[in-house]
Amino acid sequence: MAEVKKTIFDVGMHKGEDTEFYLKKGYQVVAFEANPELVKLCATKFADEIKDGKLTIVEGAIIDFDFDTDSSNPNIQFYRNKNLSVWGTVDGNWAKRNEKKGTENEIVEVAKIDFKKCLEKYGIPYYLKIDIEGMDRVCLKALLNFDKKPDYVSIESEKVSFTELKEEFDLFKNNGYSQFQIVNQGNISEQKEPENSEEGICLNYQFSSGATGLFGKDLPNKWINYSNAIQKYQLIFFGYKLFGDNGFITNGYIRKILFKIIHLFTKQSIPGWFDTHAKHSSLIK
Repeated sequence: MAEVKKTIFDVGMHKGEDTEFYLKKGYQVVAFEANPELVKLCATKFADEIKDGKLTIVEGAIIDFDFDTDSSNPNIQFYRNKNLSVWGTVDGNWAKRNEKKGTENEIVEVAKIDFKKCLEKYGIPYYLKIDIEGMDRVCLKALLNFDKKPDYVSIESEKVSFTELKEEFDLFKNNGYSQFQIVNQGNISEQKEPENSEEGICLNYQFSSGATGLFGKDLPNKWINYSNAIQKYQLIFFGYKLFGDNGFITNGYIRKILFKIIHLFTKQSIPGWFDTHAKHSSLIK
């Protein structure tokens, strides 16, 4: 397995919101996407980068082969969300949750992807960004098989089960990650690159809604340890219980007024959704 320097894995490419940023910053990118329509869109959008060898697109759905009940079939059902393409998933429970929110799914067959084999083939990246609905932890589990780890990893954090959130952090811990930043994704469009960016070229980039945003050395906040990160998520989950998908406060007018008041004082979207960024302990001096 070759060690890859300054390569980023964009796991959950979607429409290339993050891939575009990483390429413009000067990184090599290996991008993963299950939705065939989005793969086609990005193959056209990034045709020059693919031709120049700067971008590799891996088409298919990353799954947990430990729980593959149909191992003889190289394909799996993918629930392509007709209303919000970012909600596409291979997890049937996630698909049902999304339907309860008023969206509609279309089932398509896509190839199964073994993320461990992809790490063996393309090498360990500098930064691993993960955002694949319901399968983020599969990628963290795959890292356990390797001595070399990415310097930085980010995932879209669990927002329903605190037990599952702690499982995410335990996987980080077992992979040697000891420092964390918790980033509210609802405010990403307001993020600004530092003028003295340490992550490639400074672009004065305008992030679109739904992008992951800054990463690695350019993250704006203080790195915190495991215990402090868990404590911060306890407060976040309290907000989920009040205002989340199954929150106690369901009256639309009351929610709207409370959201405005909270945002006025905190400048935070409520309840928001969060990414966990992790820094490997080997980088801690």
